[in-house]
Amino acid sequence: MASVGLIAGGTIALAACAPAPPIVLAGGSQFEAVFALAPHANTELGKRIDSAPELVVAGERLNVGLLRRFYAGHGFAPIWTTRQAQANSLVNAVSRAGDHGLAPELFHASLLRQTATLPPLDRELLMSDAFLSYADALARGAMPVERRTDDEVLTPEPTDVAAALDTAIGSPDPAAVIEALAPTTPTYRALRQALQRYRSGTPAGDKATTNRLREIEVNLERQRWLPRQLPAERVWVNAADAQLVFYRADRPVFSTRVIVGQDERRNQTPEFRVAMDGILFNPPWNIPQDIATEEILPKTSSDPNYLARHNMVMLPNGGLQQLPGPNAGLGLLKFEMENRFGVYLHDTPSKNLFSRDNRRISHGCIRVQDPRELAALLMQQPIDTINQAIATGGTTRSNLPAPVPVFVVYQTAFVDSDGTLQFRPDVYNRDAEIWPHLDPVRQPVAEREPPGQPRG
Repeated sequence: MASVGLIAGGTIALAACAPAPPIVLAGGSQFEAVFALAPHANTELGKRIDSAPELVVAGERLNVGLLRRFYAGHGFAPIWTTRQAQANSLVNAVSRAGDHGLAPELFHASLLRQTATLPPLDRELLMSDAFLSYADALARGAMPVERRTDDEVLTPEPTDVAAALDTAIGSPDPAAVIEALAPTTPTYRALRQALQRYRSGTPAGDKATTNRLREIEVNLERQRWLPRQLPAERVWVNAADAQLVFYRADRPVFSTRVIVGQDERRNQTPEFRVAMDGILFNPPWNIPQDIATEEILPKTSSDPNYLARHNMVMLPNGGLQQLPGPNAGLGLLKFEMENRFGVYLHDTPSKNLFSRDNRRISHGCIRVQDPRELAALLMQQPIDTINQAIATGGTTRSNLPAPVPVFVVYQTAFVDSDGTLQFRPDVYNRDAEIWPHLDPVRQPVAEREPPGQPRG
């Protein structure tokens, strides 16, 4: 979303609704740079960690960055030779990774059952990597932000898993410390319960059950991408459900249908978090260049009055703008939320489209069925005040009393406001991208890498 600028006639204008060009996210974990230059003790373990860009034990790759961070705090000395009880507790935790929809083999489960056959240094590194990688997967996902496409950028608060493992080692119940890194939301709990129910209640190999298990596992992963403590007041848009819910005091107080991006990848609504800080009344629409050149300007060759009839004008910079009005593409309200995708919430004059089951028809922005009620809740004012601001006809902006977090998610399995577990079709085909990363057996050999390892 571009910043507010000049509008034809001299008033303020807003950005067009169009996803911004992709931005490649930096790889690596948030703490890795801190220890990248840490001095290593002159130990056999330290030399082994630094011996090559990749570290492999018994044919399985380890996460060098996580190991370096962990052992930097221990002088690059072995840990587990004198902590067998803690190691056993953590091995048991890894063996239960399936309860979170994660294959234990992501964390060297088979090798952990036969560590006695490994050289001592290999055994040490393998166990540490298993515990750290499992903690990392619970804390921020087996497919964290640096391994996803750049329109899926939700991520929880940073967690130093090396410090978490140290805490676990000093705890009477190390497994519980690591398990506590996972989400505790109602949806996460319900999905874990459903996972056990489907695994135990239906014969193996049943196609419908396999598909349902896949949905559950993928959406457990999506829950791990969210903050552990969600803001008590928030706007929640689920693109997979084409629905918006507004929470106040952590309770749903308003829900409305929305229209979201089309199935084509470039027009899909992204997954992100942003702060909404204001509302624009009677907004103009700065039409994205691709929409202008591909959809609008070609019509003028056969209809010279097309622009005038739709209240559109050419700007001095060559851009195309639709002036404010009841029939403008953004309707009468735009909810301002600056983000690199150029995606925002707005009104629309085409109210009939909300009756459709398939409401994936925008270029990525989110059209709101009941924007005036949402605006009143956000502004903490009566709807009459919202109506009066619209009735002036001029383009004006009002700040929210305080910025409100907006979460745009894509959840094909979730708990609704009544506490019922709901499922939706994977219309964007994103489940299929995540599922292989939850079990190394499903991954092509070239893609098998430690959880959380940067793709590069």
